[in-house]
Amino acid sequence: MNYRKLGKTGLTVSEIGFGGIPLQRITPDEAVAVVREALRLGINFFDSARGYTDSEEKLGRALQGIARKEEVLASKSKARRKEEIKRDIETSLRHFRTEYLDLYQLHELRPETVGEIISPGGALEGLREAQREGKVRFIGITGHIPSLLLERLQKDSFDTVQFPFNYIERDALAELLPFAIRQNVGTIIMKPLAGGVFSDPAAALKFILKHDISTAIPGMQDPAEVKQNASASGIGLTAAEEERLRGEAEHIGRRFCRRCAYCLPCPQGIDIPMQLILKRYSEGYGLHQWALERYLAQEAKSSDCLECGECEEKCPYKLPIRELLQECRRLFEG
Repeated sequence: MNYRKLGKTGLTVSEIGFGGIPLQRITPDEAVAVVREALRLGINFFDSARGYTDSEEKLGRALQGIARKEEVLASKSKARRKEEIKRDIETSLRHFRTEYLDLYQLHELRPETVGEIISPGGALEGLREAQREGKVRFIGITGHIPSLLLERLQKDSFDTVQFPFNYIERDALAELLPFAIRQNVGTIIMKPLAGGVFSDPAAALKFILKHDISTAIPGMQDPAEVKQNASASGIGLTAAEEERLRGEAEHIGRRFCRRCAYCLPCPQGIDIPMQLILKRYSEGYGLHQWALERYLAQEAKSSDCLECGECEEKCPYKLPIRELLQECRRLFEG
């Protein structure tokens, strides 16, 4: 495993980090196996969030007894007010079973919330107070809108910035990443596999690692995934691999679900990411019967959509979810 500096923090982190979202889908014992495999392969950066249900708790259990100084632990909160984020930090510390976190981030900045977060009495004030108290070593921001993150880096002092970047989504390369590099802000890459749309995850990660980023954090829920992702470290992207990535990217386009699950819960109980993933497997990989069987097993289906639009309001990628669900209905129900 190769290591890089996390910007001005001076922390040394594995260039392949560990994204904690998928831990929600597995048992505590399975989580221990996955995390221990990551440690064995040299991964030392672990990212979670208060919004990831029991991900923090599972990470804390898996890391119990591991030399704390060797691991870099990061979490984040969507809290807007000072008192809210301070409560969240205390909860994160308890779940991680630690006295401090190396990095705590303002989670998913949005135009409609950022004003309250940075205002007097806002979450940023509470986060800086927690830093002075020694409960948080460094402070960062995350989000899906590169222009908004760039604006905040230009106006405020942050140690890290976390944003989506993959073979398809390259908006951050224009201004955000260059500015972060100039300011020595650590760069954490989320959605490096674009929600799992590429047939060769290692190749997709190799593409990311060609750039001057600090660490990429694919989500992992199985030891085999950990091995596959870790194998991308220190090995260059071949011409054949890049050509395959290019072909898949052209086929997929930008109209796809990244499985971030911010659209949930659906008032009708529809598992929107699962419906859209099954659609992609049917159309993109020729697995229609396989996808159909799993679609029909879903308790709530795309045809149950009442087109309330709540999901589209929450989607950070502004996908036409109602339209996509209707395509799912036609594909699987006729």
